[in-house]
Amino acid sequence: MKFVIIGGDAAGMSAASRAKRNNPDLNVTVLEKTHDVSYSACGMPYNIADPDRPIDDLVVRQATVFREKQGINLLTGHSVESINLENQSVSGTKDNHQEFTVSYDKLLIATGASPIFPDLPGFELPGVFGLKTLEEGRFIKEYLEKHQVAKVVIVGMGYIALEMSEALRARNIEVEMVKPRPELLPWMDNQLAEIVKLELEKNGVKLHLGHGITKIVSQPGSDGLNSKLSVISSGLVLEADMVITAIGVKPNSDFAGQSGLELGLNKAITVERNMLTSNKNVYAAGDCADAYHVVTGKKTYVPLALRANRAGWAVADNISGKKIELPGIVGTSVFKVFDLEVARTGLNVKDSIANGFDAAEVYVKTRSRAHAHPGSTPIHLHMVADRKSGRLLGAQMVGREGVAHRINAVAVALHSQMTVEQFVQCDLAYAPPFSPVWDPLLTTANQLLKNVQ
Repeated sequence: MKFVIIGGDAAGMSAASRAKRNNPDLNVTVLEKTHDVSYSACGMPYNIADPDRPIDDLVVRQATVFREKQGINLLTGHSVESINLENQSVSGTKDNHQEFTVSYDKLLIATGASPIFPDLPGFELPGVFGLKTLEEGRFIKEYLEKHQVAKVVIVGMGYIALEMSEALRARNIEVEMVKPRPELLPWMDNQLAEIVKLELEKNGVKLHLGHGITKIVSQPGSDGLNSKLSVISSGLVLEADMVITAIGVKPNSDFAGQSGLELGLNKAITVERNMLTSNKNVYAAGDCADAYHVVTGKKTYVPLALRANRAGWAVADNISGKKIELPGIVGTSVFKVFDLEVARTGLNVKDSIANGFDAAEVYVKTRSRAHAHPGSTPIHLHMVADRKSGRLLGAQMVGREGVAHRINAVAVALHSQMTVEQFVQCDLAYAPPFSPVWDPLLTTANQLLKNVQ
């Protein structure tokens, strides 16, 4: 059987490696349009923060390892442009401009996602970057090395934007952030979002909320060499040496849709729980595909690294004869903003109401350690439940310690469809250096329980 994979990062290489482990005689071909495979994309902002650290440190496994040790036919510099579902073949162009066609018995689309670039004048200019692939990270790092970058404007305030603000400040670069919406993090409880806002401002990041960008213009710098960029919005002009657009990502799914595969939410490729698309011989996994949300039971699009790797495994197992279905995701995520840990899982109040739940919520401020133990810092929590059923729906947390891994307990509870009453009975660990005797999650859940009974 010919198993062909389009895309050589998380989902694609996870599927390729597992397929070969399941069946060493399987003919596995991976078509990757760049020359980078199997790398830690999530580590790019932290790598960019360190000018002495090579960007290629983020590569988890070199292409030669896949080829020589695992017997995978890994073809880099191969950009797939179309799928012929009837003839079961994919076609495209190599980076030497030669065309190619590869036939398949089973196909996996694992093309990931790309940064959204607004359809506005100036976003195509030199010095304007997105950040999703290692190649884009390499471009940014090289630009910082070759140009005198004293100030960067970041368009957007999502995860990557916030992480990049910290990375650039670590290099003593001035940072201003701008977005059209008036909220910093619209999905987050206002009290928690305000803490994040203050942390950014304390570290010298200037925020411009409620300013829609109209264009970016370029003009020669005072030295006649390094051009200056002006980000122009409603009532605001921000000068910069570099611009990063970080307003979100879009699935790389256009060619799949044009080939006749069904697209869904956010134009992601629609897949079933076994990762099959609308064609019985074609699978999709990773940031190009949608997923089921465990809490709502509905389709969602939340690009996540763990989901990509897990989905790749599931595809490999399915083509190997096993019947694997993934229950879905709860959207668990965590990110760092200077000295803050910020985490979320499940639904917020707005999403809960939109999905038909009678949302009850609670905000609690407590401590990361026992009250008498040195080093204790505040933890802020927001938790949501369904008032009628008592079912736990989601949580958000912000603090200087004890947040990143604590959120996982709520994620497990959501996967188990626990009620708040059941959750407050969980036997969570306690020792003064790590938690009060009543863990912050239990304290918050006990308060929430009052609103659902």
